Amino acid sequence: MVGNKSLHAANRAKQDEFYTQLSDIEKELKHYRKHFRGKTVYCNCDDPTISNFFRYFHLNFAKLGLKRLITTCYKNRQTEMFSKHDMEAAAGLEYVGNGTEPTIFQIKEDGDFRSRECIELLKQADIVVTNPPFSLFREYIAQLVEYGKKFLVIGNKNAITYKEIFPLIKGDKLWVGHTPMSQDLLFDVPEDYAQELLKTKKKGSAYKIVDGIVKGRSESIWFTNLDHRKRHEDLILYKKYSPDEYPKYDNYNAINVNKTDHIPVDYAGEMGVPISFLDKHNPDQFDIVGFDYEIKQGLLPELVDKNWAGKLDRGYINGKRIYARIFIRNKRI
Repeated sequence: MVGNKSLHAANRAKQDEFYTQLSDIEKELKHYRKHFRGKTVYCNCDDPTISNFFRYFHLNFAKLGLKRLITTCYKNRQTEMFSKHDMEAAAGLEYVGNGTEPTIFQIKEDGDFRSRECIELLKQADIVVTNPPFSLFREYIAQLVEYGKKFLVIGNKNAITYKEIFPLIKGDKLWVGHTPMSQDLLFDVPEDYAQELLKTKKKGSAYKIVDGIVKGRSESIWFTNLDHRKRHEDLILYKKYSPDEYPKYDNYNAINVNKTDHIPVDYAGEMGVPISFLDKHNPDQFDIVGFDYEIKQGLLPELVDKNWAGKLDRGYINGKRIYARIFIRNKRI
């Protein structure tokens, strides 16, 4: 049992060492430039020697009109910076864009984003941008919300379903970024983990080889509370409602919609749509009512039969369990 726990912990640690490609950062960040002018940006899970987040903000400091850039990393990231600096433990770095070399300061604690030292830096920040440890994603987002910070971070797509995350999406306090959810995000990984992927994992699902380099693959997306133009684009609806094409759930008073593009234009009630709907969600057009796991928790009001309460974790049609669904309602009908 202990051995299994150790193995799972080791696997989580490896997943936490996925480093975001500069090209993916550039593609996403270009949609938020107006948010950064005059702001302090904090990258609190980024070794500045290898972090492309630091590289992006360092190179674009003046263009974005940043006030300050601060990065920190955990102490087990042994780092060397600009050859003249030797850092033996946790690193802190501040860049103030005054034409001088970035200033490195030694962190006394371990550099964990939950440490008192890092929280004090967080308090000074306006926007947090990083690829946080996936294994600590719930706790990481909770901290950002607690301190009222704007953020743009990468997380596993499954985080949408977390009971700590979905209420934020439902409450319009967090949404997905501009990059399509269907688009692969590939990550740089340490050499030893790259070799492990080649030996033990399936090409295409766990990794891809790009120009001879092994890239880790993860079902990852951007999460943010920074507004962007895409989330205010109307979803064009063209299909008409018919009971035959849109059956109701056995256990919930809503119709099932298998594809986001098939949302009927004329249905006023609740609809169960795929998670990928969030990619096209316009809060001016739709209300998010809930997630299907809330059926079991009794948090959704439209149960067809109260006897279903607390028994089933998903929507069912003719006794068949349906894939995960988000329940929505058209605000314009």
